Amino acid sequence: MRTLLLLLLFCHVSSPVLHSLKHFTIASTGIPNLPELLVTVEVDELLVGSCDSNKRMDLKQDVAKSFFTENPERLERYKHLCFQVLPYTFKALTNSFMRPFNQSGGGHVLQKVEGCEWDDETGEVKGFSQFGYDGEDLLALDPNTFLWIALRPEAVNIPLRWVVDRDDEIFATQVYSKWLKEYVEHGKSVLLRTELPSVSLLQKTPSSPVSCLATGFYPRRASLVWRKDGEELHEEVDHGEILPNHNGTFQMSVDLNLSSVTPEDWTRYDCVFQHSGVEDDIITKLEKDRIRTNWEKHISIVPITAAVVVLALTVISAAGLIVYKKKKAISPPSSPDNSTELSEQLSPETNQGTA
Repeated sequence: MRTLLLLLLFCHVSSPVLHSLKHFTIASTGIPNLPELLVTVEVDELLVGSCDSNKRMDLKQDVAKSFFTENPERLERYKHLCFQVLPYTFKALTNSFMRPFNQSGGGHVLQKVEGCEWDDETGEVKGFSQFGYDGEDLLALDPNTFLWIALRPEAVNIPLRWVVDRDDEIFATQVYSKWLKEYVEHGKSVLLRTELPSVSLLQKTPSSPVSCLATGFYPRRASLVWRKDGEELHEEVDHGEILPNHNGTFQMSVDLNLSSVTPEDWTRYDCVFQHSGVEDDIITKLEKDRIRTNWEKHISIVPITAAVVVLALTVISAAGLIVYKKKKAISPPSSPDNSTELSEQLSPETNQGTA
């Protein structure tokens, strides 16, 4: 689903007033220890809740909890779809998708993303829907004609008995947009806020790339680049993904390879963070004293370690007892994972009559 993710990310970066509602569904078969169905809901890239076929539901944000407390019928609808309708629908869809690939069993994953985007300045609404199968894009819905487009040759032979009709078009462009506007209005204190990040320069070893890390920003629509003499660099740089933090903000990083750069030229480089709706960029100059490193800390503790050893030997000699224990250092936990689980949402046909 890489193509889909890049497409949606591009759309959000290109418009600072674009809101989105996305239902992700992931259905699995033949894979142990995984629920047969997992559904997540995002509003403006913020995960607000999830549910699965084991009848577990989790609301992730206080604003989501308060919304569903005031609108219990919407919560009951999600429960009905997630616990009763979608597990059977997606099981049948998985079987339909396996046939064109000449598969009769084994472990497989069917993914879907569905929802809408709304420009609150122009009022334009666009519905979208796309399927993925075993990690590859498979089918996409044309938002203008509401016909399915095959993204792989095998998809041409999939029996589309659930072809979208006029009712489904209305659901995607009107019902979803109504829900989205309600979510944005209710959660505007959270969804419409702006938080700027802290930006740090990190380096693991003297020969490692220098990583520019921006963390704690919101909304997700942002960019982070390295520049040389004011011009954005495309060579010798490695862009990381935008990842969620546990507090609802985001982080991202971009690495710069300095292997061919002389120390005298370091001052020609800077890292620039640009945020949607914020005029001023955050510019961080590439200066040696700004870089946080692991290897410098390691060097600085050598004299302390030697002093401790001398003191320990003195005590041991006086007491006539030798005690020596080795303790293996435990690596610190890694940064949060962008487990953007590409889960997806309901087949439009399952929604007919329930809007």
